[in-house]
Amino acid sequence: MRALAWFLGLFAAALVAIALFTYPAWLLLHPHFDFPFHRIGERIGMLALLAGFLLVARRLGVADRTSLGYGSARREFVREMLIGLALGAVTMLALVGIMTELGLLDWTQAAGVGALGLVKLVLLRLSSGLAVALIEETFLRGAMLTAIERESGTRAAILLTALLYSATHFFARFHIPPEQVTAWSGLDLLAGTLQSFAHPLSIADAFLCLLAVGVVLGRVRAATGNIAACIGLHAGWVWVMLVTHAISQPVETTPLRFLLSRFDGFVGWLVLAWTVVIGVGLSRFYAKR
Repeated sequence: MRALAWFLGLFAAALVAIALFTYPAWLLLHPHFDFPFHRIGERIGMLALLAGFLLVARRLGVADRTSLGYGSARREFVREMLIGLALGAVTMLALVGIMTELGLLDWTQAAGVGALGLVKLVLLRLSSGLAVALIEETFLRGAMLTAIERESGTRAAILLTALLYSATHFFARFHIPPEQVTAWSGLDLLAGTLQSFAHPLSIADAFLCLLAVGVVLGRVRAATGNIAACIGLHAGWVWVMLVTHAISQPVETTPLRFLLSRFDGFVGWLVLAWTVVIGVGLSRFYAKR
């Protein structure tokens, strides 16, 4: 598990960087720029993660295109990514339809968006979905899965990357007002970022749901040998989910409210069941391809 240890150490180092360097960076920047303290911490964590990723990828021998999941020809890669994007969007739209039929979503606020606003929203959320999928899939189903697979086999690589994929979604946004910033605020920011893990039962449904999503994406990566389909599927799911978040909200009074998590009002027991169902179909589809 040497490869897993390296990647876990990378995440730990990024969190430590947030705790140690956010306050000094805030002292340098805040007199000249009105950057929120938490935003500075986020950027420091991202920079530390990026720098560490480049070093770890080279250390483990997964910095080449094939190991990162980009080994197929460009035209083939784009084609498979677009197919995945369509499949991701369609399967998530079907789930949103099920949520609506069950009375889980209130679409009242969608009426005020307008046609032009909706088009703009859809395009912006598509770009966000693609960016998220590109970064996460390159890191997890690209470098990390390849490194672990070489040491411990495909099944272990799929499960371990899925666990880390799920866990990273619970880094909470914790805001500290400028007037409350002190020399210890970096530690406060770190504690606030990890606060969701202090109450594991409250996030159990969302955690298991995202774990299942990670397993499905890992199986697709193993079946195809690259991350093109993973990027497409991931982007399609995030795309529809972000649009749904923007123009709807959970219905709090329905008896079926427990099917949607309290974490984000979307992922939860219903999405977990749907992920298992479509995961079987996607695994078979990509195994044949």
